[in-house]
Amino acid sequence: MRIAKPRAARTRPRVTVVVPHYNYGQYLPVAVGSALDQRDVDVDVIIVDDKSTDGSVEVARRLAASDERIQLIEHAENMRHIRTYNDGLSRATGDYVVLLSADDALTKDSLTRSLSLMEANPNVGLVYGRVEWFEDDLPSFEAGRSWWQIWSGEAWIRRLVRRGRNIIANPEVAMRKSVYDDIGGYDPDFPHAGDMYMWLQAAARSDIGFVGGPRQAFYRNHGSNMHSVDFGGVLDDMKQVRDVYRRFFRTDGSQVREAAKLSDRADASVSREALLRGALLAVEGAPDSTFPAFRAFARETSHRAPRTATWSWARWCGGDRLARRALLSVEHLRWKVRSRRTDVLGI
Repeated sequence: MRIAKPRAARTRPRVTVVVPHYNYGQYLPVAVGSALDQRDVDVDVIIVDDKSTDGSVEVARRLAASDERIQLIEHAENMRHIRTYNDGLSRATGDYVVLLSADDALTKDSLTRSLSLMEANPNVGLVYGRVEWFEDDLPSFEAGRSWWQIWSGEAWIRRLVRRGRNIIANPEVAMRKSVYDDIGGYDPDFPHAGDMYMWLQAAARSDIGFVGGPRQAFYRNHGSNMHSVDFGGVLDDMKQVRDVYRRFFRTDGSQVREAAKLSDRADASVSREALLRGALLAVEGAPDSTFPAFRAFARETSHRAPRTATWSWARWCGGDRLARRALLSVEHLRWKVRSRRTDVLGI
């Protein structure tokens, strides 16, 4: 990994921002407006309405009629999110592409910062940065000094394997269109982890860049994405993360040095995260069947799981109230440290 000082692009990059949309009319103007609020880049926006049922398409139509940079695609039938992503991105004409959910937003000049990094580093195919989660009103944007970090694709893959989970929310990502085209779009086999698979595939083809400093995007957390906190949804997500790693090291990642060992390491990392997450959910009041289900998944994922310290720790924390309080404190600290590390190092 190397750190570089940001510099302005010598050209004016062209980027297409694809906004998949379904029943999010109340959020759509903010998302589209944020995509257009970028200096020194040529932006066009493609809204893909996936057969909204609540009248939200009228909002999309008004936006498209108000600005020639905005194009609206209306699906005749509901195609669900993966096919909608691929439909919109296949129509992109920019040299770079961004996928921005209709309920999220880019920060001011986010694309200016991301695309400047890729313009200065032709080997970088994907750039991401810091993201801020919010629930109600859009947070205020705090500008500040930024820096660039550039990883070789292989080094980034090795670090992601240790994490055992996705570290990128999604709206903060900008990709080189040629890299996206070579990948061939989002894989419908992974509706919950297709974005993580996309990042790994990009890293197999190019270097990865990170914009440190100011937030690059805002990610909305609300009741419509409750699968991320419901224990069944969490377990489904973890199963897909495991399967993404396995598929990747059988295909695009098979040429990475020690691919088989990295695949085993990925299994162990996912197993560790499952044990800790399952124990934490149980402590927080999930059904009694929660931790046994996560423990069974951890054992199935990595045969070494029962011999790890994490296995013993998670079982112990299923005991008395003091042990459970200890788990909550330790896990909250762990996530705080990891979040801070991601903010500073990118991974």
